[in-house]
Amino acid sequence: MDKIQTLISFVRPYYNTPDPAHDWAHIGRVAKTARQLAEGLNVNIDCVLAGVYCHDLVNLPKDHPDRKNASTLAAKEARPLLEKSGFTPEEIAIVEKAIIEHSFSKGLKPSCLEAAIVQDADRLDALGAIGILRCTAVNTQMKANFYDPFDPLAEGRELNDKAFMIDHYYVKLYKLPEMMNTERGRKLGEERVAYMKTFINTLMGEIRG
Repeated sequence: MDKIQTLISFVRPYYNTPDPAHDWAHIGRVAKTARQLAEGLNVNIDCVLAGVYCHDLVNLPKDHPDRKNASTLAAKEARPLLEKSGFTPEEIAIVEKAIIEHSFSKGLKPSCLEAAIVQDADRLDALGAIGILRCTAVNTQMKANFYDPFDPLAEGRELNDKAFMIDHYYVKLYKLPEMMNTERGRKLGEERVAYMKTFINTLMGEIRG
C-alpha cells in the first residue's frame, strides 16, 4: 500500500460527518480538482493530495469563535498521520503549509505551488452547482434565512451573510475566481460563478415575478 492509500485509511473516519459541506464526498471532489490543476506542473502530487485529504481534519463551524485556527489545528492533527503513512519530514512541512494556508479566514497567500493548488481546489468546491448546495447546507446550519424578503440583493442595505445566505455570494463567493493562484483555477472559477449568477437571476425572477 502506498503512502497516499495508507493516509486515506487513517483520515477516512474523520469525514463520517452529518455535515454535507465537509464530508468525504467534498474531499473526493477537491482531490479530483487538485489532480486536474496539478496536471503538467512540477509539483509533488503526493503532498498535494495529502494536503487535500487532511485539510478538514479539524472543521469548526463558520460562526465558531476559534474558526480562524481550524486549519492550524488540522495541520497539527495531520502530522502523526503523515509520519505513520511514510511521508518524509520535508514532505510533511509542505503538507502542513498546504493545510494551514488553504484557509480563507486566515487570508494567507500560499508559500509553495502545492499549497496554491490545494487552496484553489478547495475554493473551487465552493462554486458552481455544488457551491450552491454547500452554501445552503452551511448557512442552514447557521440558521440563516435564504434572503431578505424586502431587499434580497441588498440594494438598499448592508450585506449580511450571517443573516442571509444569498448575501454570501456577494460577500465572498463571487470574488473567489480573482483570488485563484493558478490560471486553470481562475478559468474554472469564472465558469462556475457564471452558473451561480444565472441561478440567482432565475431565483430573482421567481421571487419578484
